Amino acid sequence: MALHSAKDGAKMIFAPAGRESHGQAEQFTKGSLTRADLDPSSPTRQFHAWFATAQESGLVAHPETCCLSTASLPSGRVSARVVYLKELDARGFVVYSNFGTSRKARDLASNPWASLTFWWEGLERQVRVEGRAERLPRHESQVYFDTRVRGSRIGAWASRQSQVLVPSTAAGEEGVAAGQGGERGGDGGSSSGSDDGRRQLEGWVKEVEERFEGQEKIPVPEFWGGLRIVPESVEFWQGRQNRLHDRFVYTKKEPAKDEAGGDVWALERLSP
Repeated sequence: MALHSAKDGAKMIFAPAGRESHGQAEQFTKGSLTRADLDPSSPTRQFHAWFATAQESGLVAHPETCCLSTASLPSGRVSARVVYLKELDARGFVVYSNFGTSRKARDLASNPWASLTFWWEGLERQVRVEGRAERLPRHESQVYFDTRVRGSRIGAWASRQSQVLVPSTAAGEEGVAAGQGGERGGDGGSSSGSDDGRRQLEGWVKEVEERFEGQEKIPVPEFWGGLRIVPESVEFWQGRQNRLHDRFVYTKKEPAKDEAGGDVWALERLSP
């Protein structure tokens, strides 16, 4: 996408439309949504139906992709990142990640509320989930951890997620020498030499590989595992023409329970 000139404070991007640098946004025309289309009592069953449609449509490459948003208290600062949904059951939506050193871990330590947003452009659909987050027991996380390729299991142990990676001293000295004799390239493209901090990460990986050498069964780290978002509200959004979208939200009624002891949900249409 071409950028507008930033001369004299002009906007660098203004009303982009797909591949066009600017123009009118495309209309949403692929579907509609009515109350009769939705499961009357369960947002998780409804999500499962929409997820299956997205998988089978051939129009959504990775329907499990979603944005996990968290917020720190008392500042209220929000952070977000793209993750993969890995499990869905009657209790909620499960993603896996590092919960030791990451920003999300710090946010959740002060504020258990989180949200997930799914965007399935090929179907012009969006789902928004809001609720409380809870860690899965380690034995449940181990079940999923065992399905990951060995390199990803090693990587989970090795990464101090979100910590600053420091270039090695040797790389810094190489950078000085390179500066005296001309520009020197490197795998990190750092002006101070061939290392921009990647070597520190690779060193951690090597340490873990040596630790688990010849061991196929690798235990899930204490700091890594599943996070379940237990929904309090789930919104289903279908794009419509002129931005008059169809939106329905399930909201949990507490402390009400149905005859089987399940959650009771109110279902309402929202203005777009």
